[in-house]
Amino acid sequence: MLKNIAVFGSTGSIGTQALSVAAFHKNRLKVKAIAARSSVGLVAEQIRAFRPEYVGMYDEAAAKEIAALFPEVEVVSGEEVNMLAALPEIDTVVNGVSGFAGLFPLLSALKAGKTVALANKESIVCGHRIVDRTLEESGGRILPVDSEQSAVFQCLTAGRREDVKRLILTASGGMFRDFSAEELQKVTPEMAMKHPTWSMGKKITVDSSSMFNKGLEIMEAGWLFGFGPDEVDVFIHPQSIVHSMVEYADGAIVAQLAKPDMRLAIQYALTYPERLASQLAPSNPAALSGLTFSEPDTARFPAIPLAYEAFREGESLPIAYNSGNEAAVAAFLEGRIGFTAIADCVKYTMDRIPKVKIGSVSDILYLDEEARRLAAEYCRGL
Repeated sequence: MLKNIAVFGSTGSIGTQALSVAAFHKNRLKVKAIAARSSVGLVAEQIRAFRPEYVGMYDEAAAKEIAALFPEVEVVSGEEVNMLAALPEIDTVVNGVSGFAGLFPLLSALKAGKTVALANKESIVCGHRIVDRTLEESGGRILPVDSEQSAVFQCLTAGRREDVKRLILTASGGMFRDFSAEELQKVTPEMAMKHPTWSMGKKITVDSSSMFNKGLEIMEAGWLFGFGPDEVDVFIHPQSIVHSMVEYADGAIVAQLAKPDMRLAIQYALTYPERLASQLAPSNPAALSGLTFSEPDTARFPAIPLAYEAFREGESLPIAYNSGNEAAVAAFLEGRIGFTAIADCVKYTMDRIPKVKIGSVSDILYLDEEARRLAAEYCRGL
């Protein structure tokens, strides 16, 4: 059966890999729409390769360029782009939009009852209250694309929800897992761009090395699957072969193992519940020797305890955690603050964010703006 898909963030790491999966399964997946911010050249290449009927460009000038190049394609810009996620002919929406902005195509798709292959953890961290309500009202569905959450989703099929003791997420630890506190203070943006295992965008690569990515995933896993802060653990696993585990009440631990390639998780979400042949070469169990696990050093990497603090509060603090981190990472990449100041900036933001009970998207937008203002205030004071 042919499935029509829309790919949001089509020029990013997730988006380009989703299109790679669609090309491999062209008899099963039809790219009906793509959306990006402003990369006219790459979007033009994608239009020629996949012939989507709809293209969204958040940047209006870029949208005009695309419309001039491809008059046969319906091109939209600005806030209208998010409405592509609700098109009647779309079956599944791949949400690979980076950061807080990913909340809006997610809500648009869910309100239309779509299935969303979700790679945007920030939308769950910041908007879980609204996302849950929308799921209840509209009957949409979320299938996780992050390798860790996809692994949890798969491992949960091994038993009953009430028999699960805890979720166990794994983290590579990034480039600097063995750095001393003093060495971490000397980390530069150029150093932070070299991830030992994964090929990802700038922001998520920094987040991996600072452990803020894992902090976001702790909250995402809890809210996606219905578990509390005391039921989600993290272990450092440098080899990135075991993507996550689920421990059951009888002591059995079910793990999902695979090569560190996002196309596997993307394909699973796009073809679920089927498992089709993939682009990956066959795995060789003999090559899996030497898998190691250790507990994270929360003194050197305070992103983890800060995440649990935000998880427990569940209202303003997750937004302060996410948006404060987005602002801090941008400042770090611009050379305005040091690597270890990212966590200090987030703590400053969390300590000062107004305490608001989330009831609407407007509440989320207000807190996002306040968090970014506080983060900027911290960065200016250094």
